Amino acid sequence: MSEKKKVMMLGNEAIARGAYEAGVKVSAAYPGTPSTEISENLVQYKDVLYCEWSPNEKVATEVAIGASMAGVRAMCSMKHVGVNVAADPLYTVSYIGVSGGLVMVAADDPGMYSSQNEQDTRMVARAAHVPVLEPSDSQEAKDFVKEAYRISEEYDTPVIVRTTTRLAHSQSLVELEDRTDVPDKPYERDIAKRVMMPAMAKGRHIIVEEREKRLEADSCHMSVNREEIKDTSVGVIASGIPYLYVREAMPEASVLKLGMVNPLPRKLIEEFATKVDKLYIVEELDPLIELQVRSWGIDCIGKEIFTVQGEYSANMIREAILGQKQDKKSPADVPNRPPILCPGCPHRSVYTVLNKLKIHAAGDIGCYTLGAVAPLSVIDTTVCMGSSISTLHGMEKAKGKDYIKNWVAVIGDSTFMHTGVNSLMNMVYNQGTGTVMILDNSTTGMTGHQDHAATGKTLQGDTVPAISIYGLCKAMGIKNVAEVNAFDIEGLEKTVKEYTASDEPCVIITKSPCVMLGVTPMTHKCAPVPEKCKKCGMCLKPGCPAITKKEDGTIAIDDTLCNGCGLCKSMCKFGAIEDVPV
Repeated sequence: MSEKKKVMMLGNEAIARGAYEAGVKVSAAYPGTPSTEISENLVQYKDVLYCEWSPNEKVATEVAIGASMAGVRAMCSMKHVGVNVAADPLYTVSYIGVSGGLVMVAADDPGMYSSQNEQDTRMVARAAHVPVLEPSDSQEAKDFVKEAYRISEEYDTPVIVRTTTRLAHSQSLVELEDRTDVPDKPYERDIAKRVMMPAMAKGRHIIVEEREKRLEADSCHMSVNREEIKDTSVGVIASGIPYLYVREAMPEASVLKLGMVNPLPRKLIEEFATKVDKLYIVEELDPLIELQVRSWGIDCIGKEIFTVQGEYSANMIREAILGQKQDKKSPADVPNRPPILCPGCPHRSVYTVLNKLKIHAAGDIGCYTLGAVAPLSVIDTTVCMGSSISTLHGMEKAKGKDYIKNWVAVIGDSTFMHTGVNSLMNMVYNQGTGTVMILDNSTTGMTGHQDHAATGKTLQGDTVPAISIYGLCKAMGIKNVAEVNAFDIEGLEKTVKEYTASDEPCVIITKSPCVMLGVTPMTHKCAPVPEKCKKCGMCLKPGCPAITKKEDGTIAIDDTLCNGCGLCKSMCKFGAIEDVPV
């Protein structure tokens, strides 16, 4: 029975639905905003497909490649910086091609709402010679995923579906359809195609270049690219979310809407350019389309009036192209609200100790990156996933052991499993002596509490043996490995002092679940005892948002925010904070 009905869907929900309808049988991913919800929605179809959280994006891509080689449709999904981690297999599978269709969903983040940079996946795809489809709304997100599988199998290529934060987290109507039953392709041994030794790779490179030329020509006739001819005094080339901004700001303009943004449909673009008096190119981030169009000798206007930074908007287009100045209201006079660790977060306890000991930390990617901001102010560096340990090791090799006696590397449990393992291995192998703190809160907290290999739960909800982080560290030959409750202030301080003074590599694993998981029963909350308060402010040092200072210098604790972690109580030496049963 057909499921022909329309529902409101987030872009990420629609991508998951597209994979389901396309007959995908294997999906692998590592959680990363703004791509996370794709897999979280895909798991509802686990009766007909397999989906997993992989330890990192490289592994996820390789899992999908293996499934494709076995003859089924497969998908991997990640955020834009995850594409960097997956680049190694991505560049090579471009040469290898596919058996079952292979699609990578890459979620870019213009505006850097949750990312450490603002890179453009289209640039990576162009270098890797991989075609890219870019939808503009949820309906297209679903449809383009299905089209990506058709292109993948017809042209023997992996395909990237590029999305952005705005599309991933916006809703629009989607028409549902039935799942297509795609027969598995029989496995055929083909060494020349699948074993990328130099001799084979040279031959495959020629095929890749020929494929790209064919895609460029054929894309001129694909339905994902379309002309909308109206007023020909102004023409705009746009794709993705910016297309919707163009249509809102300039409803009468002629538009060439590109659904395939690599390779570009050159002939179609050249023909469109002849139909309009003035040509604009509206694209967020890098001028990928603009530079290619200019190289063909086509006069156009692009980044000279548009920024390469952040998200666009309809108002920006009205002002840049139409010269319509927009009324810009002054921002409301409200207090600044920087991001902050949750009340009861175990990371706050760890950073309180490090701050007291005046320890610097090489940081990593996760909730704990917030240890860089006041009042904790412990994190000095953050580069990428797994970089904390390698960064600290590099500092030691540059300046010697004594230089890092007041430094630690800080990394979360999920990030440690992602790429921290390799960095720690390198530290041990190359005789580093740094102290590594693995903040084990039993989840991938930053992206919404996903499981990983050390939690004992899979994406599909299966209970599996949890990999022991302690056991991994000991297996590397590290003698000094300690597990400490993050809220054991005295024990943690003693261990940090001892390990940072050591001339051997050391690991401190702070074991306390993320408070938002709700796995630790809340038996009490903290409450002030005003008559005992000395107004010293020690309880305020950790920066818990549940605690505020009153006009008389004493403190108040908001019991709607307090999680009873007891950090403030442990900071007070006068008994001015007590436990109150709940």
